[in-house]
Amino acid sequence: MKPADILIAVTVAVIWGLAFVASRIALDELSPSLMTALRFAIAAAPCLFVRRPDVSWPLLIAISLTLFLGQFLSQAYGIANGVPVGLSSVIVQGQAPLTIALAAIVFGERPTPMQAIGIGISVAGILMICGTVGYDFSIGAFAVLLISPVSFAIGNLLLRRAQAVPMFDLFAWLCLTAAIPLFALALVTDGPQPTFLALLHMSLATLVCMLGLGGISTAIAYWLWGRLLRDYPAAQVVPFALLVPFVGSAASSIVFGERFGPLRLAGMLTVIGGIAIMVLSKRFQPVPEIA
Repeated sequence: MKPADILIAVTVAVIWGLAFVASRIALDELSPSLMTALRFAIAAAPCLFVRRPDVSWPLLIAISLTLFLGQFLSQAYGIANGVPVGLSSVIVQGQAPLTIALAAIVFGERPTPMQAIGIGISVAGILMICGTVGYDFSIGAFAVLLISPVSFAIGNLLLRRAQAVPMFDLFAWLCLTAAIPLFALALVTDGPQPTFLALLHMSLATLVCMLGLGGISTAIAYWLWGRLLRDYPAAQVVPFALLVPFVGSAASSIVFGERFGPLRLAGMLTVIGGIAIMVLSKRFQPVPEIA
């Protein structure tokens, strides 16, 4: 990857890590469905100025339901029901090995030996981080949270089918496609009056968090992420998302007082080391075609 693209990938990971903290703050006032709907409604604002990209409606809906609705609604539900922010950021990054595994099956791509070693080291680091986080939440909330990395991985690969389209336009319309059913879900599950009152009495802190989640973490960061996935193989881009738990856990420790000891710190450094190996290794190699 070009140095500028590596910097973009790292920046996106930092933004996404901080987004977990913003989500936790917003969920103190908003339900998971309403918070997620508002997030995508804000990110969909550019639809007022850009036309729908030349992507079929079935593909547009499929990407939106996996990469956005499925991933973020399950995240919001898990965090709202007690899953710690640090652990949530770790679990979601299970999408990295899932994406690479699916890319190998669907597109015939596989990592070089050094990249495979880097992936293994990073996954080991995430497991080390998992072992340091408290599990004071329900099994049901954790089960719903597990939907997030699966949806993320499927959405990553579906996104690659949207070729030769402006990524910014595409992501704006993906957000709109997710926001509509999410608002409908909020009205059904929360009720029209509580939904209206929650929006009317939103605090300044929650408003700032939602603007950051919608405008920066979703609209801008996912546009950049989509460009990287379009220009590079999945195994070169996806590993950078393994930085998200590091940022999310560090931010959570500052904002919410979440503590971590030597094992968790070692896990963070292990994740960074694994990513360094993947970045410095040779380019991703496709599986040879068999006659």
